[in-house]
Amino acid sequence: MIEATERPRLRSAGRSEPALVSFLRGLDWILMAAAAGLVGYGLWVVSGITRFDVPGDDDYFVVRQGFAAALGFVGLVAATLIPIDVWRRYWKLVYCATLGLMIVVYVAAETIRGSKRWIDLGVIQFQPSELGKVLFVLAIAGYVVDRVGPVARWRTISAVIGLGAIPILLVFMQPDLGTALVYAASLFAMLFFVGLRWRQLATLLAIGGLGIASILWLLPAAGVQVLKPYQAARLTLDPSADPSGITYNLDQSITAVGSGGLSGRGVVEASQTRLDYLPEHATDFAFASLAEQRGFVGCAILLLLYLLVVWRGLRVITGAADLYGVVVAGGLVVGFLFQVFVNVGMTMGVAPVTGIPLPFVTVGGSSMVANLVLIGLLQSIHARGELGRSRPS
Repeated sequence: MIEATERPRLRSAGRSEPALVSFLRGLDWILMAAAAGLVGYGLWVVSGITRFDVPGDDDYFVVRQGFAAALGFVGLVAATLIPIDVWRRYWKLVYCATLGLMIVVYVAAETIRGSKRWIDLGVIQFQPSELGKVLFVLAIAGYVVDRVGPVARWRTISAVIGLGAIPILLVFMQPDLGTALVYAASLFAMLFFVGLRWRQLATLLAIGGLGIASILWLLPAAGVQVLKPYQAARLTLDPSADPSGITYNLDQSITAVGSGGLSGRGVVEASQTRLDYLPEHATDFAFASLAEQRGFVGCAILLLLYLLVVWRGLRVITGAADLYGVVVAGGLVVGFLFQVFVNVGMTMGVAPVTGIPLPFVTVGGSSMVANLVLIGLLQSIHARGELGRSRPS
């Protein structure tokens, strides 16, 4: 009797262990290594570009960034373990949480440099719109996959855009134009990956282009100002227009990038960064500081790590178990790539200065945590796709 009752338990325990092993094998360890490389490389970059920012404490920002990375790792593990279907099932709750985070900013955040973006939690400052980049995709994807496809009507597409426009508008009004653009890029990506027809996508692009032209030129010509003056100046930036005014940051950034050469000037000799000629060298223009200190080689290493993450992210899209996983992974990867492209481009004068952080490098705990959670979600989608393919039919 004892042996008869214990054998099923042993068999059930035997079945649970392979499931765990299969799940771990289903993780994309190349993506995990790329993320770990970005965290480590980013901390090394921060140690150089902020060494002289706090007199008497060379590691002040590195320690804070490391603490954020530790929190982000916890978020990565949690996002990996939570089944992706949970987010789809409770997308309405996720959407309300996203809106709640945006509204809390207006109630609890202090105005810093004319913007209300950060909530002071004592130990760290939390920027809800950064975590919102991830929650936004999880929520909108839950609505999109059940309603939009190749035969979607314009009424349905308009409902999706309206649903996405609310958090985008709340972020834009902080004001945070750069993050609002990231949300918009993710929204368009989700419509693409859900299977919208090319004509509809082209129409949306045309409407978006017309909207941008209206905001920047047509409406101001009619006396209607949508953007604040400094936002409009950043988006229509000409490096030679006003080198002592609004374009000063860009002029100094281009100088820093150009002075780095092949291998960089080093931490001590990088005068643009060390002597603070380049404002916001640890945040918006961190890539310019990296270029000055470590040169083309240092920048190439960072860009290759980004490319590795994007490549593995695209593999996650192709291997997702269901449409929701495809749409979520697509929105996250495109949003990530958009941030890298715009941030790197703006330091060299080929993209507008919008204040978008450089993932894993820009000093800021919220960005670090959000990007590691993003990696965790991609791992969750990939692992469950691998489990689905390994199960016997």
